[in-house]
Amino acid sequence: MFDQSSAAQQHDTARPAQDWVRILANYRTPNATRSWFELGVTLGPFVALWALAWWSLSYSYLLTFGLSLINAGFLLRLFVIQHDCGHGSFFQNRSLSDWLGRALGVLTVTPYDVWRRSHAIHHSAAGNLEQRGIGDVHTKTVEEYRNLSTLGRLQYRMYRNPIVLFCLGPGYLFLLQNRLPLGFMNNVKFWISSMGTNAAILVWLALVIYFGGLAPVLLIFLPSTLLAATAGVWLFYVQHQFETTHWDNAEDWQLHEAALHGSSHYVLPSVLQWITANIGIHHVHHLYSRIPFYRLPEVLRDHAELSNSNRMTIRESLINVRLHLWDENSRRLVSFAQAKAAKAS
Repeated sequence: MFDQSSAAQQHDTARPAQDWVRILANYRTPNATRSWFELGVTLGPFVALWALAWWSLSYSYLLTFGLSLINAGFLLRLFVIQHDCGHGSFFQNRSLSDWLGRALGVLTVTPYDVWRRSHAIHHSAAGNLEQRGIGDVHTKTVEEYRNLSTLGRLQYRMYRNPIVLFCLGPGYLFLLQNRLPLGFMNNVKFWISSMGTNAAILVWLALVIYFGGLAPVLLIFLPSTLLAATAGVWLFYVQHQFETTHWDNAEDWQLHEAALHGSSHYVLPSVLQWITANIGIHHVHHLYSRIPFYRLPEVLRDHAELSNSNRMTIRESLINVRLHLWDENSRRLVSFAQAKAAKAS
């Protein structure tokens, strides 16, 4: 939940969202040298930490485990680079972006072409109440929740429980669900993407086991993958799940308004902003997804309106976890308790 000052910022961008699209087009061109640099300073340390963690197995499992947790930050950053490849914003050459994304998908255990399609649907429908279900955190309206059976309410409460969303969910999503092109099962292209990624992961892990046994898998691969997955799910959650987010029925929904007002600006310390590759500047990203992640701070530097819009601190993001239902009357995300109180009043 935002505090009152933050909530007031939700619609402080006086300029219409469509006008911002034209302005933000000036930031869309990637710099090839900068892109290669960002890849190098992310992939290089990732590989080096993997090697160092493997070497440390001979001395201390605790040290190995600690190094793998540090490496989760670089793995998360690789995922954001893969994400930019999916938007065609990392290199001007789309084919180069796609093949880099597919290669990174082996490290992030994410079939690139399946994810890219799912994420494109998310961008094209975010905030549209009639197009929920693919690439989003499932959110029911208050009325929908009240119309559920007792079992249905229990299932929804379990799904929205933080233990399920942030402890069990990331492992299921990245290690299990990603192994099949769920939602796109009738498309050969996405089967090739999933099975090709699965095969590459199996070869990679088979080589790791052949040369090092199970220890590198259990103490390096799994901890770094699971922690990066958890951080990724958390970031995706806070980007759209906040009190003053933006949802509309299809007849009232506007793509750019939903992008600008339904995505947060997650204000993080400099180190975390670097690790997350500026993905917290999500309202700008949703408004113009072709902007490379390393140019997003330029937008905030040049446009104070956007810098001050939808700001969310870490403390506020933690409070937002208790909000679960969209109240169409108050146009707020509310908790189960608030929905119950509103019904009783």
